[in-house]
Amino acid sequence: MNNSVGNTARLLGAGLRALIVLTVLCGVLYPLAVTGAAQALFPDKANGSEIEDGGRVVGSALIGQRYDLPLRKGQETPAPDLKWFQPRPSNGLGTNVINTRYKLILSGATNLAGDSGAKKTDGGKKEVCDPEAKEGLCAQVLAARNAVIKDNSTAGHTVRPADIPADAVTSSGSGLDPHISPKYAKLQVHRVAERNGLDVASVTKLVEDNTDERILGFIGEPRVNVLKLNIDLRHLAADKG
Repeated sequence: MNNSVGNTARLLGAGLRALIVLTVLCGVLYPLAVTGAAQALFPDKANGSEIEDGGRVVGSALIGQRYDLPLRKGQETPAPDLKWFQPRPSNGLGTNVINTRYKLILSGATNLAGDSGAKKTDGGKKEVCDPEAKEGLCAQVLAARNAVIKDNSTAGHTVRPADIPADAVTSSGSGLDPHISPKYAKLQVHRVAERNGLDVASVTKLVEDNTDERILGFIGEPRVNVLKLNIDLRHLAADKG
């Protein structure tokens, strides 16, 4: 009996010591070491890739954000503020009660199939978006396409459906993509220039200056960070004013 109690006490003691040692190593020393190394080697990335403007943090280079007008009475979602470059659509997880549109509370894709809202043609051999679809991916894409044409056409420049890139009418897998394609950014140039009283050439140069090329020359696609672009746009408009 005494041996049994003694063995149990030794096992409990060994387990407690292992718990304390592993807690200190894995719960204290290792996190401190990783945090210290990250702060020493990659302080910007370790702190969330924050972007500052005018001495204050205005966002993160990794998280997209919207540029909307104040929500009006009766509106479910605010209208875009068209003096700014606009990001990709932010459908999140589609139509749900907590769709937060570029807010970190929720992240996700629409989970809609490519033929959602499509109809079959040519004897059932082909599928095309049904222009009368009221819901589904096709309805979202067509609504986004019409909005892009309407919002970005100006008195001297008409946007055609063929001019619209895919990222202008579809959300990203996370719904938080901070980038748009250079083609989508340039599509918005005429509208942004008109709304801010700027010339098209200077706004086009802003887009070119904010275009990041492929990583190492072959990874990914050229992209434009919308937040950084709009910060430069604000400074350009302020200098002109």
